[in-house]
Amino acid sequence: MALDVKMKCLGILSWGDASGYEIQKEFSEGTASHFVDASFGSIYPALNKLMDEGHVTCKTHAQEGRPDKKVYSITPTGRLAFQQALKRAPSDDKFRSEFLFYLLFADDLAPEYLAELLDRKTAEIDATIDLIRENEGPLSPGQEFVRGYGLAVHEAIKKYLSKEKARFIKSSAPDTAKAG
Repeated sequence: MALDVKMKCLGILSWGDASGYEIQKEFSEGTASHFVDASFGSIYPALNKLMDEGHVTCKTHAQEGRPDKKVYSITPTGRLAFQQALKRAPSDDKFRSEFLFYLLFADDLAPEYLAELLDRKTAEIDATIDLIRENEGPLSPGQEFVRGYGLAVHEAIKKYLSKEKARFIKSSAPDTAKAG
């Protein structure tokens, strides 16, 4: 069963107090962005419900020349609710890749363009590996495990791309015998 937005917000708040904007940034650009998402329009209603349920508190901080900043904190009841939610089995992973969708149609792509796609993906994977390696700690055991898992997956993808690139491009090249 998938975690709803409320539970995802509690998860982020279990790491420390945060504003709604900071929670949204965590889902769009932070560590959580690699695993789950939550739309900006769903976060504030979820936080309001969590406050009504006593799972979070909110303090307003005045800011000079800007609207007041609301900072949310998880309560002991909220932490317990989040821990209970984590006891449910997670939904099946879903992997979607526009890159792989393109490769489904490799025989319709020029070999030069196919090589460019593969090179671009390899560079992207290299950048991701570098980013993962930069984040060494201090990490909790769970964070360290997930970091290692991510590193292993990306290194395996890089190895596969490197090993199979030439053969794949050659086998995908348009063949006049196929066309006729």
